[in-house]
Amino acid sequence: MVRFGLFGCGRIGRMHADTIAAHPRAELRMVYDVVPAAAEAVAGRHGCVAATEVDQLLESGEVDAVLIASSTDTHVDLITRSAKAGKAILCEKPIDLDIARVDACRDEIAPHKPILQLGFNRRFDPSFKAVQAGLAQGEIGKLELLVITSRDPGPPPAAYIKVSGGLFRDMMIHDFDLARFMLGEDPVAVSAMASVLVEPEIGRLGDVDSAMVTMKAASGALVHINCSRRAVYGYDQRLEAFGERGMLQVDNRRATTVRRYAADGTDTRDSLLDFFIERYAEAYTAELDAFIDAIEKGTPVPVGFEDGRRALILADAALQALKTGTTIDLKWE
Repeated sequence: MVRFGLFGCGRIGRMHADTIAAHPRAELRMVYDVVPAAAEAVAGRHGCVAATEVDQLLESGEVDAVLIASSTDTHVDLITRSAKAGKAILCEKPIDLDIARVDACRDEIAPHKPILQLGFNRRFDPSFKAVQAGLAQGEIGKLELLVITSRDPGPPPAAYIKVSGGLFRDMMIHDFDLARFMLGEDPVAVSAMASVLVEPEIGRLGDVDSAMVTMKAASGALVHINCSRRAVYGYDQRLEAFGERGMLQVDNRRATTVRRYAADGTDTRDSLLDFFIERYAEAYTAELDAFIDAIEKGTPVPVGFEDGRRALILADAALQALKTGTTIDLKWE
């Protein structure tokens, strides 16, 4: 049984708390949030302790591992302090918005050799995982085109946009990681175009709400990622992998697979699942499974610190491509 401490009791933190509490090999022992009432609410729901200080959680002998679901600007500090405290770490994306801080964090925690997994949950989605396995097994031969569609049901509030790091580093970073997962290699060229089409306030805050990124891998495979902050029909998450011998597709998820035929509509179906917590519920559980396996069985984490670092490098390259109107060439270490 792995005993967890949770940093961050907002929306995603509450979801993680529920996932930990429901897991047969995990136990939620302590939670912390900068808003004490938020921590107390989660602690009351799950019968655990609400810590009043970060160190109270990290110094507890009742905590084996931490899950970091607090705001992005706290991740580097909490990763570093948790590694020094000897805790296993599962951290939500991104590691940070500044690659220099990410690299400094990597160097500082290296001597402690922590078990550290990044929260790129889409790798654990059964459908995406099946496509990646099919590609690795050569099911469609050489991968030639990869198309990833990621559209939120609606834009987040302005307060979130101000601190999020923007569409590329906040939202599309999942898709950069998913592209690396499918390709089995790092893209070497990145281009981008973007607009403000959904919410003018997003533009006034210096961000974009609609974007397309194209990338090329050393193998020649081409990637297209399209993102929007608004899809009026629900949370739109699709993928298409096209190769020399066929194609693999992932469609959207719905509550049921029922199709209805009547006088007022033909082939009507349930709406798409509402948002990421509903769409990726299975993935969050599988993500936690893998992390616990790394702690209890010594298996490698499926997505680690370097994966988070490289996804941020791709996000930065897309931003640079957008600002300069050029294709950014990347050389990896």
